[in-house]
Parts: sequence; structure tokens; C-alpha cells
Amino acid sequence: MLRSLWTAATGMAAQQTNIDVISNNLSNVNTTAFKKSRAEFQDLLYQTIRPAGVTNNMGAQYPTPIEIGHGARLAATTKSFIQGDVIQTNNTFDLVIQGEGFFQVQLPNGEIAYTRDGSLKMDGSGNLVTSDGYFIEPAVTIPAEATQIVIRENGEIMVGVSGNNELEHVGTIRLTRFANPAGLESIGKNLYRETEATGEPVEGTAGFDGYGTIGQGMLESSNVKVVDEMINLIASQRAYEINAKAIQTSEDMLNIANNLKS
Repeated sequence: MLRSLWTAATGMAAQQTNIDVISNNLSNVNTTAFKKSRAEFQDLLYQTIRPAGVTNNMGAQYPTPIEIGHGARLAATTKSFIQGDVIQTNNTFDLVIQGEGFFQVQLPNGEIAYTRDGSLKMDGSGNLVTSDGYFIEPAVTIPAEATQIVIRENGEIMVGVSGNNELEHVGTIRLTRFANPAGLESIGKNLYRETEATGEPVEGTAGFDGYGTIGQGMLESSNVKVVDEMINLIASQRAYEINAKAIQTSEDMLNIANNLKS
């Protein structure tokens, strides 16, 4: 009965973590290019009372073991990089990646981070930056005299100026891919950092060699599906309740045993 108390407690802790992950998904349902996470669990060590295959005193072999588990633990929180829905905004610097790839962003400390959030802005010097003022990499500067800005599917940025009928190339937005994007570290602000688990970042041109294309005047929405998360939330809540019930039942059994009289 003491074992069941600890086992059920690990189940409650696991479901609390699951609800934490689901809550974060739901809170970011309107976050641009947010990628939902899924909590994954593993069972704990087993106490083997009788292994399979042993022979009893009658010469018969037991085909199955007697094992008692000790609960569950969190194994991983895995991000799903499934494409979110595309929203039309018609804003010049709103960009969406349709397919694989990440935009590169230079942090204030010089480190490179990665994002799917293409809601770019232009600062006072004409540089393309994120909503937090971080420069995209490679850096792109829009001339002050530009009257037309066109961002092509391959990331080329073309501008038109008054008095010139031809568009001028001022820069290219490059994309980056990873062998294992699920290994990226989330650092907030819609940014990710590479880790040893991701593999080396591979930079390329949008629309070529498996990289996604870039769409102008559009944004990628969160890939969180509210209905799915609500179902997961209900299932997790019920699992939490039944584990709490198991603890209560074990406590009642201990109380009965404690009050036994000869």
C-alpha cells in the first residue's frame, strides 16, 4: 500500500506537467508561428517478484513474470513543427515561410537565433528588424527613397524608386534548416537557439533544395488546435483525479490495517 501511494503520486505529478504543457499551448493560440508542444512520458523501474521462464517445484515453467511498476515520469516535451494556417495581412513586411526553414535573427550579444515569425519591421535607419528590434541575418537595409518594396518567393528584396522604372535588388532573406528541428531550444520571443541535438544549421535559398518559399503580406498562425487541446486537457484532468483517488484508497486501506485489533 505504501508502494501504491508513491506510484499514484508520480502519476499526479506527470499529469500536472501534462496540464502545464497544454496550458502553454492554449495561452499561445494567437501567437504568430507558435509551435505546440506535447509531453511524453515513460514508466519507471519495475520490481520483479518472479521473472518469466523460471521453473516451479512441479517442473512447470512460468510463461509470464510478476512485475509491479513504480509509476511514470516525464521523458520529453516535443515541439510539433507542422505548418500553421496562413493569414493574409497585406502588410509589406509580413512574411510567411511556406514549407521548411527558419529566418535568422542576430541577438544583441551577436548570437544567431532562429524564428518562423515573419512579422518584420523597418527601423529608423531602414534596417529590417523583428518586433524586438533584432536585425535579421544577413542584414537588409531599405533605401529611404524606396516607393515600392517587393519580396519575392526566393527571398530577394527588390525596391522601386521614383524616376526609375526598374526594380533594384537591395538584399536577400536566407533561410536555415536543421536535421532535427525538434531539438531546438525555445528561448522566448518566438525565437529558437541551436543545440547539439539539432545538428549544424544549413543555410539556403528559399524555394530551392527543399527550403520553403517566402510569401509577402502574410503570416503563419499558431499550429495549436483549441479543440484538440481541450480534449487533451479533459483527459489529463481525469487521469489526475483517478491518481488522487488511488492515493485516497491506499490511505483508507492503511487506516483499516492500522486499526485492526486482535
